[in-house]
Amino acid sequence: MTFSYDIFFSGRLKSPWSRRRKKHALSPQQWRSLFTPDGRLRDAGVKFLKKVRCRGVDPSIRAAVWPFLLGVYDLNSSKEERDAVRIQKRKEYEKLRRKCRRLLKHSSGSFNLTEIGGTCRNGDSGNFIQETDTSSSEDVVSARESLSSEERSRDAEYSDEPSSTLLEGDDSSRRMTNADVSGLNSESSDSDSSEDPEVIRGSPPLIGREENNPDVSSKRNVSPSSTEGLPKVGATEDFSTWQRIIRLDAVRANAEWLPYSASQAAVSDGRARRSAEAVGLKDYDHLEPYRIFHAARLVAILEAYALYDPEIGYCQGMSDLLSPIISVIPEDYEAFWCFVGFMKKARHNFRLDEVGIRRQLNIVSKIIKCKDSHLYRHLEKLQAEDCFFVYRMVVVLFRRELTFEQTICLWEVMWADQAANRAGIGKSAWSRIRQRAPPTDDLLLYAIAASVLQRRKLIIEKYSSMDEILRECNSMAGQLDVWKLLDDAHNLVVTLHDKIESSF
Repeated sequence: MTFSYDIFFSGRLKSPWSRRRKKHALSPQQWRSLFTPDGRLRDAGVKFLKKVRCRGVDPSIRAAVWPFLLGVYDLNSSKEERDAVRIQKRKEYEKLRRKCRRLLKHSSGSFNLTEIGGTCRNGDSGNFIQETDTSSSEDVVSARESLSSEERSRDAEYSDEPSSTLLEGDDSSRRMTNADVSGLNSESSDSDSSEDPEVIRGSPPLIGREENNPDVSSKRNVSPSSTEGLPKVGATEDFSTWQRIIRLDAVRANAEWLPYSASQAAVSDGRARRSAEAVGLKDYDHLEPYRIFHAARLVAILEAYALYDPEIGYCQGMSDLLSPIISVIPEDYEAFWCFVGFMKKARHNFRLDEVGIRRQLNIVSKIIKCKDSHLYRHLEKLQAEDCFFVYRMVVVLFRRELTFEQTICLWEVMWADQAANRAGIGKSAWSRIRQRAPPTDDLLLYAIAASVLQRRKLIIEKYSSMDEILRECNSMAGQLDVWKLLDDAHNLVVTLHDKIESSF
């Protein structure tokens, strides 16, 4: 089925995000009007995606809208079909959680923060991605070396789907003990019931505060750690390791989400503690009930994802991406599948072979080179043309540079672009109408390039080292206007999309 390109992109050459206010977001009334009597989106979702792409989503309907944006529900599905999908997805999630509990029983089940806590490179306890004042060009050089230690083909694997589920996994790439496998494959009496606090839970969220520790020191740091001499994707890690790291990160997550999810924050102390016990969470007595509840949700969903996508498992930084989702989606199973949809693209940020990160940094570099040759030559002079100074932005998708609400706005527009591409909207007309920007899976990278270009004068006139540019990028937090950023990113897509796409 072919859709008119003019339906999706109308009017003169102007960014659809230009000076948009929050009040123009997709409203509850508009959302309801988009459906036919049998619960299908009109125009196969074209009008819906156009509105979200231009305006974002009203906070009151995000829980209903996001599963469509993230591919949990097909844009052409009816209400009856979605009800069937919902039942099936719940069963699949609960099955993963049963496996998690069986594996937890085979481990000690007790993870003490003092045993696995660690320090950042500067020796202070700190956040995985947040080292604004201490990050230096040493980190960037280390990252470069890890990615360039051996030349890899541009055709290297870059699939958006997990290579296997746990039961299909090759144990040469993801080792598990015999007890683990036995626990997974055996039917036990600890099956889920409707009273399980882990199953019935709808929870509050936050932003994950990540800290380095010995379990992950060889996996992720502020910049990619050297992969030279390491075994293939995570061969030395197992589920028990992921469990320990997930619990550490979950307990140390902050409560930035609280003002945006007051209803989930009103959880009782009893319910919070039951949820923590259901996932084997320890060392939480110092936390408020809503933070305990949130930490338990993080643990449940991140563990399930580690089983669902064992090639990636769990890496620090992933809790940053999950926190906004569980701040919006009250049901764990639905939040899990939204996270799965999100990670289809974002999972490449956490691969040990660094293919995904390297590709994205190359695109940012290419955008800057095509748009501003003067700035690019200055970066070359500083040996910074590979753009490793935006590494943090790429890994956690602007999570540290934008406020919580701004992050969600940017992600919604980005997801709408990706959903349009999945549905084939706009592609057929792109070759005929080059003056208007098509949806792109790489909108985030255009936004990152735009944030650098906004500071071109400062970078060219004031900065004479990679270290200074790195500090400037890390100090952007709270200083960016998300709608101006999207406006500039859209303008870059208008002028450069075809050229950038053809070069990769």
